[in-house]
Amino acid sequence: MQLPEACGPVSRQVGRALRTQDPGDFEGPALVLPEEPVLTDHDAQLALWTIYELSYRGFDDVDDRLEWHPAIVGMRLTLERRVEQELREVTRDRAGQMPDHADIGDQLLALVGAEDGPRLSSYLRRDATAAEMRDYLRERSVQQLKESDPQSFLLPRLAGAAKTALAELQYDEYGAGRPERLHQTLYAQALEATGLDSRYGAYVQEVSGVSLAAANVMSLFALNRRLLPAGLGHFAALEASSALPSHRIASGIERLGLPDEASTYFHEHVEADAVHEQVAARDVCGAYVAAHPEDRPALLFGAVCALHLEAMSGAELLDRWQHPATAVVAS
Repeated sequence: MQLPEACGPVSRQVGRALRTQDPGDFEGPALVLPEEPVLTDHDAQLALWTIYELSYRGFDDVDDRLEWHPAIVGMRLTLERRVEQELREVTRDRAGQMPDHADIGDQLLALVGAEDGPRLSSYLRRDATAAEMRDYLRERSVQQLKESDPQSFLLPRLAGAAKTALAELQYDEYGAGRPERLHQTLYAQALEATGLDSRYGAYVQEVSGVSLAAANVMSLFALNRRLLPAGLGHFAALEASSALPSHRIASGIERLGLPDEASTYFHEHVEADAVHEQVAARDVCGAYVAAHPEDRPALLFGAVCALHLEAMSGAELLDRWQHPATAVVAS
């Protein structure tokens, strides 16, 4: 994969830094961010995604030594601080209204059950056109083609029952020993079946800032050890909010008469995530909070962030499709 083209001043500054020919002597300037919020800003989110990718698959035209270069890490920290600050601000009210349960598993599942945001999956099931379904699949590709990879960074930071439970879930996510059942592979097949590009990162410059943020926040929580509990809560919320929407989306794909390969990924998640939501909420998060009760608020913060970004993405797509003259894809 090649380094993506810049789309604004922030991604341009990061791109210039990553194209340096001599990492040993490189000293990058401090990254300058806009005064406006960066959580939905495509330029800032593309810059952060690009830096994060150095810790995943990297770029063919970027020196691997730059992953931990102090100048690049400094840029990453500047972006991360702003993103985290904005996340805490926009979720503050929601965090104060969370259902109160002594059991963290019950609390997480109640939090997901109380979600009343835009019903994107219902629209995809009943009303979406084939073009809108493809638009949805394209927007989610940045996140789903690396599905479960961020959460694998959480494993070495856990111990005991929580570690065992997360490893069990990751085994399923990675195909349970069958490469052809790897969830990333199933999503790539859905893209191919609907005429889309299945290459990793193919649409990173086309998707919205919100879609990039949804992928980046997983990396934010997974790559910073201090945010481990937030990463666990984020993961549990995604697992607990996946089964029913996946059923609806599979039904929508079939209603449109798209190839069977396009719905296989979603059928897989109907069955798998009905089990995974319990394991993630009760076995992973339950075991972690039992050992670290002081981290409950941080874990719930991660869950609220996942639901907030899902709601933002759903609202953005519905607005784009229902009001195409005024909708903005990447802000």
